[in-house]
Amino acid sequence: MSNHTPSPAAAIRRRPLAAALLVALALPGFAFAQTAKEAELEARVAELEKMVQQLVSQQQPASTPTAAPPPATPPATAVADGKAIQATTITPSANPGTAFSFGGFIKLDAMVTDTSDGRIADGSAGRLFYVPSTIPVGADDAEGGDAYTDVHAQFSRFWLAADHVTDAGDKVKAYIEADMYGGGSNALLGNETSTNTYGVSLRHAYVSWNNWLAGQTWSNFQDTAALPDTVDFVGPTDGVIFVRQAQLRYTSGPWSFSLENPQTTVTPYLSGGPRFNSGDNIAPDATARWITKGDWGHFTVAGLLRQFKAGEETASGGALSASGKFNLGANDDIRYAINGGSGIGRYLAFGMGTDVVQDVDGDLEALDGYGGYVAWRHVLSPKLRGNLMYSAAHFDNDVGLMSQGVTERAHSLRANLIYSPFSKLDIGAELSFGQRFLEDDREGDLSRLHTTVKYSF
Repeated sequence: MSNHTPSPAAAIRRRPLAAALLVALALPGFAFAQTAKEAELEARVAELEKMVQQLVSQQQPASTPTAAPPPATPPATAVADGKAIQATTITPSANPGTAFSFGGFIKLDAMVTDTSDGRIADGSAGRLFYVPSTIPVGADDAEGGDAYTDVHAQFSRFWLAADHVTDAGDKVKAYIEADMYGGGSNALLGNETSTNTYGVSLRHAYVSWNNWLAGQTWSNFQDTAALPDTVDFVGPTDGVIFVRQAQLRYTSGPWSFSLENPQTTVTPYLSGGPRFNSGDNIAPDATARWITKGDWGHFTVAGLLRQFKAGEETASGGALSASGKFNLGANDDIRYAINGGSGIGRYLAFGMGTDVVQDVDGDLEALDGYGGYVAWRHVLSPKLRGNLMYSAAHFDNDVGLMSQGVTERAHSLRANLIYSPFSKLDIGAELSFGQRFLEDDREGDLSRLHTTVKYSF
């Protein structure tokens, strides 16, 4: 090893950063001693500072680029198994903090129908689910034909909801729901000949703000919580109140009140033409409901006040409904409804009867009608349940003003079994028998085996 002391130049080459800093610190003291050369030394200091900066940059590896800061990661809106599945909000134009949800079900319906007095028209509602007014009624000696089969997935549906709580604590909800029961999209494709294409049908579309609701949803006169567990779309339709329509509703505790879209269904005098709907109404349909709930189930009473109008003629009517669900232990419950009143036509049994009839002068007379159902639900095992139900409806038609070919009454009986191999999947079969009776004592029967596969999500 050599004891030779390296020269200043070699030291700078070997330790350029340390040497440069030493020079930069020594020169200012030297400059004070040599005031005559102050300006020149200041220039040299500036040059050396520049050299120091260059030397510092040379100490960094040339292959290592300056790393840019990582981009900010938006907060995830959903987490599954510890991993974010949505990096940004799915409703970018919504209020901050809005919770978005989506759901629905896929439902396949397959049924074999046998009617005693001719077939229900192909493509009509009665081919897809039980509609008592579509049961064919013929002459007393009419003979039935062969049974016929229908298969469809039109009642599959989806819904979207957006929920938000304001800084002031107000709860706001937007909800929209649709199914495929909207008819064919065109004459060629929207049928069973080729693609079975069907249009989207609006079911619900409303916004709620605390106790207020505005938009289309179930009528406040209808108790959906008391509907039986059926394979058919509705089931005991004869005695069911079933209406969805636009409305303004206010709810406070057990009470709710609404003003709803008015519409009048009319039977002409002595059936001098087909029944028709009138949208001439001025006053909305008004409803009020009271409900009580507990571990035992629920019970509710609702009232309905209506104005009827066709042309310049008006009439009025009202109806009452009492319904509920009563739990019989952990595995059984009873669901029921009793409905009746003046001008209840379009609310009961899918409009089996009309609201009013015209007399010879065109004046309107409200028709009385009533109906109801009772259903027993029994859970046989965690995966299997069954239901037995009966329903009926009756209209007090004025045969002095109406043709005797109008429907007087209808009833039906049905039983089903529904198997759920796992949560949200239902596989069901239902046997039903229904009858429709006319004022002239003619009647028609319907027998149906209805099966379904339904997966909810």
